[in-house]
Amino acid sequence: MAARKSPPHANPQRILLVDDNAQGLKARKTVLEELGYQTSTACSGDDALEQFGSQKFDLVVTDYKMPRMDGMELIVNLRKCTPALPIILISGYVDALGLSEQNTNADAVIQKSANEVAHLVRAVARLLRAKPATRKPPSAQGGAAKRKIAP
Repeated sequence: MAARKSPPHANPQRILLVDDNAQGLKARKTVLEELGYQTSTACSGDDALEQFGSQKFDLVVTDYKMPRMDGMELIVNLRKCTPALPIILISGYVDALGLSEQNTNADAVIQKSANEVAHLVRAVARLLRAKPATRKPPSAQGGAAKRKIAP
C-alpha cells in the first residue's frame, strides 16, 4: 500500500533546501514532500539567494559547509531580507565546531547522523507551527551572526 501524502495545511508550506550535495538534497526533499511540504532545492548559497529573491518560502534548511558561501553566510544574507524567517542549519561538524543556535543565528542546528531525518522532521514541524517571533537584526545580536567559524 502506497504512503498517503497528507499536507499539514490546506496550502502546503514552502521549504527551500540548500546543499551542494545532490544526494543530501534529494533525501531531504523526498522526506519533506512525503509529509506534504512543498520544497525547492538550491545547490549553492548564491542559487538559494536568487530563488529567495523571486519566491516566497516559509522555512529554509541549509547545509553548513558549501563552497563559495557557507551556511553561516547564507543565514546572514537571509536575515537581512527576512529577519523572522525560520532557518535550520545542518552540519556534520556541529560538535567539532561547537555550532549552536546562539552562534549561528539559526533557529535549529542539526547534526548529520543516523537520527538526522527524525530531528529534521521535528524541527520543521515545530518552526512552522510556531508563531513568527520578532527577531533582532543580526547587528543587534552581539555580532554572533557575523562571527566566522572555521571548518
